[in-house]
Amino acid sequence: MPESKSRRRPAKGPAQTPSSKAQQPNAVWFLPVMVTLMLLGLVWIITYYISDGGFPIPNIGNWNIGIGFAIALAGFMMTTRWRS
Repeated sequence: MPESKSRRRPAKGPAQTPSSKAQQPNAVWFLPVMVTLMLLGLVWIITYYISDGGFPIPNIGNWNIGIGFAIALAGFMMTTRWRS
């Protein structure tokens, strides 16, 4: 008596769950804003040092460094959300 062909069983692996939100690329504006924030923070700090504290905001003194780092940090934080 002939034997019937056995069925191939799918390989058992980790269950694939469909993600609720597919990874989509970023909006067109994302990269220019990210780079601009990083460069603006750098320019802010350089301007403060070159002008010997006279610019960008003279009355706050060394807080200009903190503002420059905060602006640059916002740009660097955007890199964690970068998708191409």
